[in-house]
Amino acid sequence: MTGGAPTGGAGELVSFDPRDGRELGRYPRHSPADVAAAVAAARRASSGWAGLGHTERRRRLDAWRRLVVRRVPELVQLISAETGKTTADAQLEAVLVVDHLRWAAAHAARVLRRRRVFPGLLMYNHTATVDHHPLGVVGVIGPWNYPAFIPIGPIAHALAAGNTVVFKPSEYTPAVGAWLADTLDEVIGGPRVLEVVFGAGDTGAALCSAGVDKVAFTGSTATGRRVMAACAQGPTPVVLECGGKDAMLVDRDADVAAAADAAVWGGLSNAGQTCVGVERVYVHEAVADRFTALVVETAAALRTGTGPGADFGPMTTPEQPGIVQEHIRDALSRGARALLGGPDSARAGSASVRPVVLTDVPEDALVMTEETFGPVLVINRVAAMEEAVERTNRSVYGLGAAVYSRSAGTRIARQLRVGMVSVNSVLAFSGVPALPFGGTGASGFGRVHGPEGLREFARTQSVTRQRVRPFLQPLSFRRGPRTMDILLRLVRTVRG
Repeated sequence: MTGGAPTGGAGELVSFDPRDGRELGRYPRHSPADVAAAVAAARRASSGWAGLGHTERRRRLDAWRRLVVRRVPELVQLISAETGKTTADAQLEAVLVVDHLRWAAAHAARVLRRRRVFPGLLMYNHTATVDHHPLGVVGVIGPWNYPAFIPIGPIAHALAAGNTVVFKPSEYTPAVGAWLADTLDEVIGGPRVLEVVFGAGDTGAALCSAGVDKVAFTGSTATGRRVMAACAQGPTPVVLECGGKDAMLVDRDADVAAAADAAVWGGLSNAGQTCVGVERVYVHEAVADRFTALVVETAAALRTGTGPGADFGPMTTPEQPGIVQEHIRDALSRGARALLGGPDSARAGSASVRPVVLTDVPEDALVMTEETFGPVLVINRVAAMEEAVERTNRSVYGLGAAVYSRSAGTRIARQLRVGMVSVNSVLAFSGVPALPFGGTGASGFGRVHGPEGLREFARTQSVTRQRVRPFLQPLSFRRGPRTMDILLRLVRTVRG
């Protein structure tokens, strides 16, 4: 392994380039007291930020977006250096950052404006409204695989909703987290509305117990459970975007060439280190031979490594190649066949993992039940899409999925127990800022992105106001003896 774990002295965190082990920077390891201080600072800034109102917040967030656009090459370089992903993959991430930041700023006022509702029969003499107020301070715990795009979802939506944010980036990607906070500070000035704390799991635990008003976490399901347990002591509400084992379903009438190309990109881009990446494919037996041959041919041509011609780079974290290798060996020991690559594709001491395509994999194999998070595709054939749906839904995960079918794509998609589905494409839902992003089951709960993402970071308040004195007043001890009789007769007449 050329890279290293992000370790340093007792009080510092060191970031490494996984491509060559080069040290990129050193950052303080923030203690629980440091985290509490950051939350207190964000709390002091929260009333001023909330008091700006939607129009002024949008102006400042738009200025941040324009600065990010001007400095995209700088952001791309940081992402590539800390994650090892190719320049093209880092550029795609930067584009997504810009688009989602724009959407949150542009739509917060509309989504969170005061809304009138019909008061109903009993409260006919009242007006009824729903307001959305800022929560206060939101804690965001980000991952390393998309260190700018994934956290920008909760950060941008929380800020647009009027909250301040304390952000803990992954210990593997602290430079990207610092860059996001520093660029926002450049355009806002005054009290920082995006604080950053650095560290590993203990820093995230400290953030959960530091008195924030909500925590948005992205990471593994195991860590998500620990975050939820820590937040329960508050209790502090959480949004959890956890692991996935996303499936692609390929029907007999699919565009097989397009489906094969999408499977390879969806499963192997960013070295397979994508929570909504394609990890298992269920293909109809009528087109399975052709589909599989195209996948193997396309995957075999991919270039892996750190050079400028690489299609995808190395694993970001030191332990990931070992996990990938374990999953491959377990599948083969259970009777699976390797059509491309094998255990040696993930070599000890190397950060790069070559593409692997497996078939005839039992459904209880690790590569089918746990997140592999590497460039490994499983292709299993099925007799009908009903079988593919049943196998897809059997997983404890329910994050995303893809369906390829000319005639039944939408119908099949609606049968899947997942939060997001792309029909005749892969990962398309990630690129639509107006769509909520999140899963079900072991993949977590709550949503970021879209209107639902904005409402996650707002406190809902219902308000009624009496306009005129009522003809009948049932809500009083001074009501007359016939009040309820009249009211019941009225209900029977109107509602019965």
